[in-house]
Amino acid sequence: MIYVFKTSVDSPSKLESASALLYELIPETLWNFDLEDCDNILRIDSEQNIVHLLEKNTVFDCIELE
Repeated sequence: MIYVFKTSVDSPSKLESASALLYELIPETLWNFDLEDCDNILRIDSEQNIVHLLEKNTVFDCIELE
């Protein structure tokens, strides 16, 4: 399943912090950020429900889009 999130990741330094968190939380999962999008989109391809993991993070804000 592809999850899509609006995020607060809008700079290279925030991307670095967010990437470190994602590698820690979901190491075997494919994901990418689109910082050229006005919503700084994060897409995650995962079989597990990762929404609860991301809602608890303190590194960046994210809201699931439907």
